[in-house]
Amino acid sequence: MFSIGDLSKRCQVKIPTIRYYEDMGLIAKPERSKGNQRRYTQKGLERLSFIRHARELGLSINDIRELTALEEDPDRPCIEAHEIARHHLSEVKSRIQKLRKLENELKRITQISAKTCIGKCQVIHSLADHALCRGEH
Repeated sequence: MFSIGDLSKRCQVKIPTIRYYEDMGLIAKPERSKGNQRRYTQKGLERLSFIRHARELGLSINDIRELTALEEDPDRPCIEAHEIARHHLSEVKSRIQKLRKLENELKRITQISAKTCIGKCQVIHSLADHALCRGEH
């Protein structure tokens, strides 16, 4: 059994975040000791580790909720989990494309001479007037 502090250290998740996941129903409410301290099982530790890793990969709370629900039925086909991951991958690819466009535009406006005054600064003008940008981003 683990205290919330132990769980926090082992999974590198802050204590308020653990409580939040409990409130959201992502982690089962733990048993309480005689001193009313939360006592987590190995399964609770594994679930928190799963959630932390999923969040690091950018999965939403709803996606994690669906995945943990799927996990409750180990004999269920894996296709739904793959669909969630593929959908998230598609969103990540879309964000990467947008970030590349932003990167290109920022490179363009920062390559213009910085030796002018703010009144003639291309960075300021480009941010103020989207029409000065070379493309959609």
